[in-house]
Amino acid sequence: MNLTSPSQVRALVDSIGFKPSKLLGQNFLIDRNILDIIVRAADISAADHVLEVGPGLGVVTEQLLDRAGRVTAVEKDRRLFSYLSGKFHDVKNVEFINADMLDVAIDGLTGVGKLVSNLPYSVGSRIIVNMIMADHSPERMVVTVQLEVAQRIAAKPNGREYGVLSVWAQSGYDVEIVKNVSPGCFWPKPEVTSAIVSFRKHNRFRMEPVQRKLFFALTKEAFTHRRKQLASRLVRMPGIVDVDQKEVAIILEQIGVDAMARPENLGVDKWCELVKCLGRG
Repeated sequence: MNLTSPSQVRALVDSIGFKPSKLLGQNFLIDRNILDIIVRAADISAADHVLEVGPGLGVVTEQLLDRAGRVTAVEKDRRLFSYLSGKFHDVKNVEFINADMLDVAIDGLTGVGKLVSNLPYSVGSRIIVNMIMADHSPERMVVTVQLEVAQRIAAKPNGREYGVLSVWAQSGYDVEIVKNVSPGCFWPKPEVTSAIVSFRKHNRFRMEPVQRKLFFALTKEAFTHRRKQLASRLVRMPGIVDVDQKEVAIILEQIGVDAMARPENLGVDKWCELVKCLGRG
């Protein structure tokens, strides 16, 4: 069966008595060109253990199994899980897990080195955040998400889209929007444009575990008040940092950040420098 053929996909869905859920963000990829771009961008080899979230009808899964040494696919929908388990029952290098990915411990998925997925629209950004925050985050991620989310992930300082998701993603990954994807490439057709995003892990801002914990807490709190000056916010973060106005001024000057700067003005490198300075205390 050709899972990039709209008519065959509709026939398959009817045959298994399934109706895609808008609430769960179930939009199946039906464009062969986009499928090929996703797989090429992931650069999969037989040495890879690949995680797929929301395999749906298995259009990406088929391509992963042709290339990867092992595939773990997490499908929340019980009906789709049952269909996939039957379809691939004789394939040895795949494991299907019937679960919500938000409830799955990423660090417990031993050996996973890559994430390749058309992420469900409803939880795509939350899944990406969980991957980034994991102790053993994937080396490579290639995902399809809403274009708005992709732009926030890849945004640069001083822009409207730049925020905590940008800082968190870029602190550990080189991020690239590979291609925008039109609604017509999916069935049912979503109401928004999507984008393929590539994440390639780097170690330019290496932090100790305690520093990483501070980094996530500090940036989250700071961007909650993104229009406030950072110098004034830092002295109002009990439970996160304990510094007075004089100490803040010294630290900001030391790392070359203007005392009038707002959270959106700091690049990822400056956030990491700030965390390391504050972490010494």
